[in-house]
Parts: sequence; structure tokens; C-alpha cells
Amino acid sequence: MSKLSNQPLSPLDGRYRAAVADLGIHLSEAGLNRARIAVEVEWLLHLANRNLLGTNRSIDLAETQALRDLVANFSDADVATLAGFEATTKHDVKAVEYFIREKLTAMGRADLLELTHFACTSEDINNLSYAITVRDAVNDVWLPRVEILMAKLRALSAKSAAVPMLSRTHGQPATPTTMGKEIAVFVHRLQRQIDRIAKAEFLGKFSGATGTFSAHVVAAPGVDWLAESEAFVTALGLTWNPLTTQIESHDWQAELYASVALFNRILHNFCTDVWTYISLNYFKQIPQAGATGSSTMPHKVNPIRFENAESNLELSNAILDSLAATLVTSRMQRDLTDSSSQRNIGLGFGHSLLAVDNVTRGLDELELSQAVLAGDLAENLEVLGEAIQTVIRAEVAAGRSSISNPYELLKELTRGKRINSDDLQVFINQLEIGQEAKDRLLLLTPHNYIGLAEQIAGRVQA
Repeated sequence: MSKLSNQPLSPLDGRYRAAVADLGIHLSEAGLNRARIAVEVEWLLHLANRNLLGTNRSIDLAETQALRDLVANFSDADVATLAGFEATTKHDVKAVEYFIREKLTAMGRADLLELTHFACTSEDINNLSYAITVRDAVNDVWLPRVEILMAKLRALSAKSAAVPMLSRTHGQPATPTTMGKEIAVFVHRLQRQIDRIAKAEFLGKFSGATGTFSAHVVAAPGVDWLAESEAFVTALGLTWNPLTTQIESHDWQAELYASVALFNRILHNFCTDVWTYISLNYFKQIPQAGATGSSTMPHKVNPIRFENAESNLELSNAILDSLAATLVTSRMQRDLTDSSSQRNIGLGFGHSLLAVDNVTRGLDELELSQAVLAGDLAENLEVLGEAIQTVIRAEVAAGRSSISNPYELLKELTRGKRINSDDLQVFINQLEIGQEAKDRLLLLTPHNYIGLAEQIAGRVQA
């Protein structure tokens, strides 16, 4: 029998905890319970201080601060207290209600007990709590860490904006570009998704057991419950959803997770490209002091940051895709499939954040090998075939040449062949084209055949 106990089941809570721990403040059971307490407290204050039930039992500033301090000072001891209540109630939201009732009694405000969780179904509390925790996790943890990554990508793009490199289409040598332009493409793609995520709506409902305010109206028919619900939800910094069943439909979650998943997929594509660049020696990896690349081959420096990121991005998407597909469906008014699913939101964001951390750190361990890039270009003069046949076509179109089918002419010269600079010079000098065009081609090399790549790379520099 093993003597191990209390070991983390997920590597996010074990091996990689340091990289993702900040998410646990929000996307954990404790973070969810803190948000539940916040929602319950704010609803209690809303009911009492707006005197919606005619109780004439307002809550003064000191008491308001004491109640809000339950959220601000939420601690491990409070987590244990809630666990004790839940052991009796067998219901997590009811445990939160009992927790607040106990605090009210200790404050000498037992007169407010029946305003706690008034006219609420559990989902009224839960949907708002999830919206708050996901919003804060995205805005306070995930996005700031992503912005650190983006700053490094922009810096790498700027540094290498004018560094020419051989492109590869279908894995084969192709028209040159610059490393900075290739990085800029990823910056642009990732930033579009970041902008979508930053503008995400976080919806909430607060309308009772079947989304009809039935209990509210019976208890206080003179109150405009639609207006009160909207005021309450928007005061929490959320967007009010007036049309729901017992649950908020979770469409906003599906939209958000789809955007994060697309960000992940783009970042995954970046990792596979960088891995390939490393394998081509375009990037040299900077050895880290004391690190082991291979347990048997001392010379190796493995691209583990990017490989680790690939794996975690795939795991993140497996979870986020599942959540997006599952959460938008509920049988009739309510079933509990969402309850189990939403407890894994933190895992989805955790694996994404771990990948972001690895790519960020991996970029710091790369050094661009300009000599390798230059040598690769010098060995592939045949990529100038596109330029030559295009110039010929322009000359023909302008009436300065009568060469027929220039594409076939260059295909005969270059396809499946290696040519040297002498071959190219002889070929260009024999062309029946204008002298200005001929001079332009004679000056052309793979190193300067980069078009507007540097200018294009500059479009993502901030």
C-alpha cells in the first residue's frame, strides 16, 4: 500500500502550479464560492436598501462594509467553514446561504435573515458567479499574460523585419520573405482574437426558478422586477439577459471559449513553425545553465518550450471545445450537465495559460542565425525564376519584348534544378527585354528579392 497522500491529480496543480496559480484565485471552487458570497451579499444590500419588500430594514455603511469584507477577506478558513455547511446541506449554494446567515446573526442583524437568497434559484447565484469569475480570470490573469507574449513577438518581428529568409511553400523553396514579416503574420492573427476576447460580453440572469419572476411577483406585486433585475445584474459589471429559462443560456461562454480556442490554434501553428525554423537552424536555442537536453546525447538542446506549448494548447482546446458544445444545450428548463462541465473551465484556461507561459519563455531562449538564413538563400537562386518570368511578362505587355510563354521558359531553366549565379547572369543577358529591366534583374538576388516584407512587418509594431 502506498504511503502517498493528498497528491495533485492534475499537473496544473502539481508540476506546473507556479505558471497557472493566479487562475486559481478565480477559476477554482474557492473562487466560485467567493463570487457566490459576493452575489448573495449584493442582492441582500439591493433588497434592503431599496426597501423592495417594505421591510424598512436598511443596512448602514459600517454593516455594508462588514458584509463586503466577507468577500474581500475570504480565506482558507472560510473555505473550511463552507465545506462544513455543505457536508450537512449536500448543496453548495445552500451552504453559502447558511454561511451568510451565520455572519448576519453574528453582526446582530438576524432581522435580515429572510432576505438572504430571497426568491433566488441556485442558478441565479451560480450564473452570475461564473460570469464574474470567468470575466476576472480573463481580464486580470489570462489577457495580461498574453500581452506579455505579444510584446515579445512584436519585438522579435521588429528586430528581424529586414532579415531576409527563404520561404517554403509545401515545404519547398519559394519566394523569399523576412523573418520579421513571418512573425508579424502571427502577431496580426493572434491580435484579432485577443481583441475579440477583450470585448467579450459576460451575461447574467436573475429571474427565479423558470425565468419568469413568479415568486418575486407574488411576494411583492408592486415592484418592477424586470427593472430591478437589470439594475442588479448590470451593477455587478455584467450584461443583463432578460430572456432565459431557469438557467442563463451560456451562449456567451460558448462564444468566448470558441475565441480562446481559435487563439490557441493560431498559437499552436506558430509553435509548429518555430519548431521547424529551429530544425532548419534558422533559430539557435540558447542553452540554459544546468539544463539537460537529452539524457543520453549531451549535445542536444531540445525545443521543449514549443513542444510543451503544443500539447497544452491541444488539451486546452479539448476542454474548451467540449464546454462550448455542451453548455449551449439544456433539457427544457434545466439539467445539471452544465454544473459538472463548468467546474472544468479553469482547466481549459489553465492549459492555455501554461502554453502561453512556455512560448513566452521559449522566445527568450532563441537567437536568430542570420548566417544560416543567408546561406540558405544563396543556395536557392532558382527562386528568382518567379521574378524573371514576371518581368518578362511585363515587358511583353508593354511591347518591349516578343518572348512567348515566359513561364515555360523559366520552368525549363529552374524546375527541379539548381542554378548558380553565372547561369543566371548568362540567361538574363540573353533575354530580349528592355535594358532597364535587364539591369534590374541583374542586380536581383534572393537576399534582396523580398518585396515589401519589411514594410508589411512594420504594420504590427506598436
